[in-house]
Amino acid sequence: MAVLNGINLAVLRGESLGLLGPSGCGKSTLFRIVLGLEGHNGGTVVAHFDTAGYLPQGGLLLPWKTVIENVELPLAIKGVDKRARRRAVEAQLEPFGLTGFADIYPHELSGGMQQRAALLRTIMTGAEMLFLDEPFGALDTITRQRLQDWLADLIQKLGRTMLLVTHDIEEALILAERIIVLTDRPASVVGEVLFKQRDANDKRRTSERFFATKASLLAMIQEGGQKADGQDASV
Repeated sequence: MAVLNGINLAVLRGESLGLLGPSGCGKSTLFRIVLGLEGHNGGTVVAHFDTAGYLPQGGLLLPWKTVIENVELPLAIKGVDKRARRRAVEAQLEPFGLTGFADIYPHELSGGMQQRAALLRTIMTGAEMLFLDEPFGALDTITRQRLQDWLADLIQKLGRTMLLVTHDIEEALILAERIIVLTDRPASVVGEVLFKQRDANDKRRTSERFFATKASLLAMIQEGGQKADGQDASV
């Protein structure tokens, strides 16, 4: 069964692009194809980046390693001296809300803190392009919203190119400046929305513009579901 159907998209350097679609539509598969982690039997992928940082669903911290040991892994793989990589990680613990937790194991952390550590590990790759696959999907609503706002500010400061996969409309609006809406499987592009966040943190989710754009995206998702139903019916 086909997973993707005629998808044609490009990510601009320095852009935050969100792929929004229902669960199981093929978003993560598209991610893995772009990253070279999964093959494909049609089409072409052209990558203009030398390095990529990938945050998979759930973060996947190594349970037998402490926070700092998990975070410094990208530097260890590069052969960076242990003292140097530890100093580099320790300098980032405070902005990531992990001060005092360097020697704690993942199971001793809350879900939100585990995701912060996993994201910091992704950042420590030094990659010019970040791939985030539903980074906060497993968290409760309050924690998820706090981390979305925190990450939105962080991405702006880092100035990295980001490709985000999510099925959460609000998450796409908070984290991405351009949003591509996909249909149900086999996924195709049903629409695109530009949304450059201009509101302060406390108004991000309550402005009229936010609600109007959210309604527009919901309508696109519903349209995508109808198109997919039509495809299924014609097979």
